[in-house]
Amino acid sequence: MNSCRRIAVVGAGLAAVSVCDALRALGYDGELALYSAEPGLPYDRPPLSKDVLLGRARREDVLLRPEHWYTEQRVALRERTVVRAVRPHEGGLELADGTAVDADRVVLATGGTPRALPVPGGDDPAVHVLRTWEDSVRLRERLLPGTRVAVVGAGLIGAETAAVAVARGCRVTLVDPVAIPLAGVVGDAVAGALHGRHTAEGIDVITGGVSRLEHRPGGSGVVLRLAGPGGSVSADLVVAGIGVRPATGLAEAAGLHVDDGVVVGTGQRTSHPNVFAVGDVARHNGHRVRHEHWEAAQRSGEAAAHGILGRPLPEPGVSWFWSDRHGCRLEAVGTMADAERTVVRGKPDSGAFTVFGLRDGRLVAAAAIDRGRDIKSARRIVDRGIPVDAARLADESTDLRALLKR
Repeated sequence: MNSCRRIAVVGAGLAAVSVCDALRALGYDGELALYSAEPGLPYDRPPLSKDVLLGRARREDVLLRPEHWYTEQRVALRERTVVRAVRPHEGGLELADGTAVDADRVVLATGGTPRALPVPGGDDPAVHVLRTWEDSVRLRERLLPGTRVAVVGAGLIGAETAAVAVARGCRVTLVDPVAIPLAGVVGDAVAGALHGRHTAEGIDVITGGVSRLEHRPGGSGVVLRLAGPGGSVSADLVVAGIGVRPATGLAEAAGLHVDDGVVVGTGQRTSHPNVFAVGDVARHNGHRVRHEHWEAAQRSGEAAAHGILGRPLPEPGVSWFWSDRHGCRLEAVGTMADAERTVVRGKPDSGAFTVFGLRDGRLVAAAAIDRGRDIKSARRIVDRGIPVDAARLADESTDLRALLKR
């Protein structure tokens, strides 16, 4: 695109770096700048609730790209640089210090901000969130043996944090209003097995909500009052793992269409033709939910690069995500909510098994604990739309790769 001489990417997560990577891979030769409000090189976020929190990973271990990559790819990384406004009609940005920056295209990769506990006392200093490197380091320093930790929210971040906390010798309580979290995505069998491991590892699991937090005088922690007749939980610290809000402030101020995220169409283009949005902040027009998984962020960055350059979009493929906790790995493709029936492969009692979701004789979803090979094959089967036989899926003597040869 000869008219696109300068591209500015606002944000520095996976989606932002993916945009830059894909633009260069597609032959874009213009100026490319990445604006990061944080110090240092952009880093990967999934390890923050896993190896970083466990103390097994240093900052350099989780970098998205090494320092020399930015030089080689001619990506101007602007650290500690806050963008105050996007001005699409004027063709550029305004930085926090008042500097005006020219840009023919702007990519919003602003991600999300952790949701605060929406109850009285939810802003107490004892409450932690987990979104940045600094969040993870700060929390890790508090996860000492014997510390009473209450984790509110048993989704991916909450469950992973609870698993790390108990592994570090903390006394952990996990609170969630849903009896079997993730069941709608991975199915009751897999979700139930995963959630059950919390109790097996010594975590006190409570199904219910939190009505308020009360700070104990003298700095002795907080009390979580549970909704209804649930009683209370005493804790030295609380972790709020109840999701993120899309960081849409810049988009709203710029007059872009925002509705639970920056609304995008083909190629991640927003309601202004020169502005694109990727990652957690973006929501596709007509889709009910935003996809906040690692691969979704990567793919949205690649799609935006194609959209900016007017290239045909790559085939998206079925969604995939993973989660690590208590020494086991969950992997899933698609969502079980799309399935009419399910088929189990392996023995759930063994702790490692797979559940397939089928509709009209085709595979639409799969979820597994510690069976990555099954998921790898299932993903290819879903993407190719290959008809499958339920009995062969359940039969462990069947090599799933053979189903791909039809």
